[in-house]
Amino acid sequence: MHCPDEDLIIIGAGPAGLTAAQYGGRANLRVLAFEQLAPGGQALNIEALENYPGVIPAKPGSDFAEDLRRQAEQFGARFTVEPVLSVAKEGTRFRVGLSKGAGVTAYAVIIATGAKHRTLDIPGEKEFYGRGVSYCAVCDGPFFKNKKIVVVGGGDAACDEAQYLSRIASQVVLIHRRGSFRAQKALAERVLHNPAIEVRFNTRMLEIQGDTRVTQVTLENTVTGERRAEAAQAVFIFAGVTPQTALVPDLAVDGGGYLLTDQNMATALPGLFAAGDVRASPFRQVVVAAGEGAVAAHRAAAYIDEVKGEAYR
Repeated sequence: MHCPDEDLIIIGAGPAGLTAAQYGGRANLRVLAFEQLAPGGQALNIEALENYPGVIPAKPGSDFAEDLRRQAEQFGARFTVEPVLSVAKEGTRFRVGLSKGAGVTAYAVIIATGAKHRTLDIPGEKEFYGRGVSYCAVCDGPFFKNKKIVVVGGGDAACDEAQYLSRIASQVVLIHRRGSFRAQKALAERVLHNPAIEVRFNTRMLEIQGDTRVTQVTLENTVTGERRAEAAQAVFIFAGVTPQTALVPDLAVDGGGYLLTDQNMATALPGLFAAGDVRASPFRQVVVAAGEGAVAAHRAAAYIDEVKGEAYR
């Protein structure tokens, strides 16, 4: 059987995939990374990346992503903007299906497809994204120091992030469409007893309004139907995320739908690794995704050596 087209294929080019591409290239592997839109993933939406170790002063996420891409290319990794349709293992190789042709083969694959934030799909949400609407408190909270923030959600993430934002904002209003939180009891209790957080149950957001940035929101009481406009400088939405696992539907996932791996980022299918926001992890940050991408590529290189019979003994 002839050699596959590539040594390593990476699907997704956010921080995890970009770092994996760099480390794969440094290991002298033939690396091809696929991205549907443009390399960078959700990092492209970061206005100022200020919490990545060693990156000072803060820089736009798009600049950071471009640096990662160029760095990976310097080590020989290649990138292509093309959607991947399927991933299947055939003997000791993987076949990655594309829209045209027979696809591309490789010894190993890293899934770094990330996760998409669930949206409220209300007027103003898309228009003010990055201008007062956010889905990450750690990323964007410091931009709204001493401002009024409305947090939307009732799960663990919403409660955790509201706690974090309460140390930054002048006022935090946490709204949830139901009559009680679905978060863990301990988290919910901390929020309910935090004097810096005003909790409003049975409330949903109907619209986000502003000029160049968010200035107010329209809320509705789900019991009485009463509507009211309220001033706010930011809206943080935590309606959950959806891990992008459609390419590997048979792999094990946790309760949130995230791919399960061991500490080497290896899934249960030999040669298939996962890194970044698609993987089950207790903390989702750019620095974490980058670290996971590095580990995944390092272990993929070792796996490829085993398959080729070149492993160091």
